[in-house]
Formats: sequence, C-alpha cells, structure tokens
Amino acid sequence: MAFVRSRARLGRRLVLVAPFLGAAPFLVGTSAARAQGDIKFQKSSLVILTGGREIKFAVELALTETERARGLMFREKLGPYDGMLFDFHQEAPVSFWMKNTLIPLDMVFIAADGTIRHVHANAVPLSTDSISSEYPVRGVLEINGGSAKLLGIKPGDKVKHPIFGNG
Repeated sequence: MAFVRSRARLGRRLVLVAPFLGAAPFLVGTSAARAQGDIKFQKSSLVILTGGREIKFAVELALTETERARGLMFREKLGPYDGMLFDFHQEAPVSFWMKNTLIPLDMVFIAADGTIRHVHANAVPLSTDSISSEYPVRGVLEINGGSAKLLGIKPGDKVKHPIFGNG
C-alpha cells in the first residue's frame, strides 16, 4: 500500500502517517510536553533475538498519540536494559527527532512481524534533525545510545513482544 506522507508534529516526534489515520498537522510545544509529566506509561518486557542470544529489556509502552509525543523527553538517565517501545498500530514510515531529549538514544525500527529493519545509533540529544525509519515500521524501540552496537543488535534480528504477535 502506498502512503501519502502527511506530517504531524507530536512533541519531539515528527511522525509520518497514512492519510486514513486522519492526522492533522499540529504542534505540541515544550511547555505542553512538560505538563504531560504525569503520564504513567504501561510497562512490559520484550526480547531481542540476536546472534543466537536472547536479550531481555524492560520497556515502557508509548501506545497513544500523547504517550508517543512525550516519549523519553526530559529523562536524565535510562537503565542499561530499559527502553521505550512506540507502537504505531500499523506499518507506516515514521521519523523522530530528539528535541527535549537529554540522553543519546539508539532507535530500533521494527516491522509488524518483529523483524528489525533499521537501527539509528546514538541520536544526538536536543537535536531537531529528522531521523527516518527508512522503511515502513510498526514500532520503534528506544534504548541507550551505543547499546545496539554493544549488544550486537542489527537489522534482520527479531523482537518478541505481543504487539508483533509473537511474544
């Protein structure tokens, strides 16, 4: 299916979505994002299968527009096996930015079947440069910058989690 790109700025995220999602461009400013500090993300675990190993992460789930807009903004640290899993509920091209994000992150872009399609390493804190999924994806896992390389996480590896129907 071809996607017509419409842009919706969501807090620190620039998300490209399919037109049938009804997304209208809008901006959630920094003060609005800070006001969302009381968001309580659901917690879950996921496993990445890489190099014959299973690597388990404790993740917070960003399932709604509000949660995805907030993401990991304003966090000062992230545990070595912690992360945030963004669920877009269907495959589409997506882009992120690091505005208001204080720590470097690796972004792991994941297809609907749980296959890792792309890894963007060490996204620069506070940057407004766009980071593209390069392919349509269902989800994105954000982990500490440098962790993907350190752990051997790469395109083609599998992510096991219920949103991908395999966890």
